Amino acid sequence: MANLKEIKNRITSISSTMQITSAMKMVSAAKLKRAQDAITQMRPYAEKLQEILGNLSATLDLSENAYSDQREVKNAYIVAVTSNRGLCGGFNNNVIKKVNALLKDEYAGYNTKLIAVGKKVNDSFKRSEVNYRPEGIGQAEDMFNDLSFERSSEMAQFLMDEFAAGKVDRIVVVYNKFKNAAVQEVMEEQYLPIVVNQEEGASAGDYIFEPSKVEIVEDLIPKSLKTQLFKALLDSNASEHGARMTAMHKATDNAGDLKRDLTLQYNKARQAAITNEILEIVGGAEALNG
Repeated sequence: MANLKEIKNRITSISSTMQITSAMKMVSAAKLKRAQDAITQMRPYAEKLQEILGNLSATLDLSENAYSDQREVKNAYIVAVTSNRGLCGGFNNNVIKKVNALLKDEYAGYNTKLIAVGKKVNDSFKRSEVNYRPEGIGQAEDMFNDLSFERSSEMAQFLMDEFAAGKVDRIVVVYNKFKNAAVQEVMEEQYLPIVVNQEEGASAGDYIFEPSKVEIVEDLIPKSLKTQLFKALLDSNASEHGARMTAMHKATDNAGDLKRDLTLQYNKARQAAITNEILEIVGGAEALNG
């Protein structure tokens, strides 16, 4: 059995760890509230805009909407979204595993390039054999240091330009979709080409375009694509804080359980030490009396 000093040092260390994890939980809870409000307010707008975009794309030919061009896939981009920091359970590893699975299976025969958004996925792949980051995109891994629609729009514009120029045939985004503080779902969404809605009864005659088709293509479609990418980043941001809050809550609970066990062990060891001292005193007294 460990001596009293070792057990007491462990109890002190665990108490300090509990204070850290509890503080990190409260910080993540505060950040989660803001991030959750941002994604819940934007998601209905983004999803409806995406639905309109899919319906609209079904009525346009390729000369009017190059972003719906379904080409044979030879070149592909995977936009992988993680966090800049750890201590959030399996949040980052789930995305990295999904990207590895895509590279090994679905995109094994293609010229695939990875765009890392977040330092964790950047650190995971920067020394791998993956064809890493297309030229011209700049630093994307520090996106969450200053997350804004303007920065997200710059990346979205780069992706749209690459697709329109024929440099890439498919772009997918892998990220964590926010469900609630305890649940995040890894998503693989096709960003480009636009997924066209093929609903029965939908035809070009069902739509009256106001403004003109040209204005819609030049304004609405790019704006919608920029919104879709920003929504994915907001989803990932909220998911990160939810995952970290949950992980720190579990860590605090586990530390509390361990502290209670060690305290019980310490009390038993202390009681045994006191008993031994009493026995030694009694034995010494009897020896003197004898």
